[in-house]
Amino acid sequence: MKENLIKKAIEVLENNWQGGFTIPAQGLYPFQWKWDSGFIAVGYAHYDMQKAIKELETLLDAQWDNGFIPHIVFHNDSDTYFPGPDFHQSRLHPKASKKYRSTGMVQPPVLGFVLERMYDVAEDKSTILSHLDSLIDKVYDNHVYFYENRDIHNEGLVYIYHNWESGTDNSPMWDDIWPTMDSPDYEFERRDTTHVDPSQRPTKREYDHYLHIIEIAKQHGYDDAKIAEHSPFLVQDPLFNAMLLRSNEALIRLYGLLNRGVDEIAYLRSKHSLGIDSMNTKLFDENSGAYLHFDLRSNKLLPYISSSSFAPLHAGIPTKEIASKLVETLTNKFGDKGKLLCASFDPTHEKFNPKKYWRGPIWINMNWIVFQGLKRYGFKDLAERVRKDSIELVANHGFYEYFDCRKNHPNAYGGNNFSWTAALLIDLLHSD
Repeated sequence: MKENLIKKAIEVLENNWQGGFTIPAQGLYPFQWKWDSGFIAVGYAHYDMQKAIKELETLLDAQWDNGFIPHIVFHNDSDTYFPGPDFHQSRLHPKASKKYRSTGMVQPPVLGFVLERMYDVAEDKSTILSHLDSLIDKVYDNHVYFYENRDIHNEGLVYIYHNWESGTDNSPMWDDIWPTMDSPDYEFERRDTTHVDPSQRPTKREYDHYLHIIEIAKQHGYDDAKIAEHSPFLVQDPLFNAMLLRSNEALIRLYGLLNRGVDEIAYLRSKHSLGIDSMNTKLFDENSGAYLHFDLRSNKLLPYISSSSFAPLHAGIPTKEIASKLVETLTNKFGDKGKLLCASFDPTHEKFNPKKYWRGPIWINMNWIVFQGLKRYGFKDLAERVRKDSIELVANHGFYEYFDCRKNHPNAYGGNNFSWTAALLIDLLHSD
């Protein structure tokens, strides 16, 4: 079964390869997405390292002069996706790429540990190090961008100004924020619902909020300081910050292997230590037994547990005591015998929806992150359960975007032949 699944996963990636980058899925996502490309490179690294390198080279070629890496790079024109480059207008920022059109938003900073995974997978360590040597400084510059522009309280925690920056687009997490916003009723043509059942996608009113936040950012030329002052959405996300901290770790290790970067290592270490302290004192909630999102506008934690709550395990952030509490929460709320691990939102909560995008379904990328974290802390049995559940879902239902976590509802949703599902399945199959 393993060899057959890997063969099928490679077919998905090859069919989505565009000669320099990989789209997440035909029609539904016709451009290059930042964290998708990172996970996709992990899959390529197992069988075609040159494609893994090219994937990241293409993404990093669109980096802005201030270190910013956009969440979508519009290499081509397409009428199958909204909102496209004409809406986002990245040119409004003076340091935006002149070569590529893009969004003015980011996504979770996974590239540091992606480079590290590529090194660990590679058989020829010296050759891969030479390639990483040409990429690592750009990823480091991205980290500096975050700490210098998005850490408004100098606490080692960076903000996101849009739910799309979290990667967990329509999570119930944001339901408390939308009522605080006076978003217009926009007229626009949805494209996602022509590819996927509308009941599985965000509502039209949610899209009004999404567009409104972008319009505010555009009014201020995508200036981070002005966004921090004026955006109605400003959140410190445990997933986003955990990915940044895990990538800090990876960059420190890789600079060491390259035998250079003394100043870069010192900078990352100082920010890393500060970030871990803040994650544990500000974002970990004892009552919930989980890391939560902090709403900088209301100045309080958002009271919801999601798969993002367990991402800090991957970055080595929790103490052993906190890690044990996280596993208890994961097991009790997400892991009863009727469910596969790990739902994207608390299955015991009334807002849980097992079919709707980030409101409950399982995502293979989040399972990969949770698997890595559980393994890191020695919870081997639970880690193996997450790994096997992920493989079982894809083996039984195909390379879909997301999956129902209920064992008696074996359904798969969203885009089919989804690239990061295929890429990370390859890595999970090599992690037995």
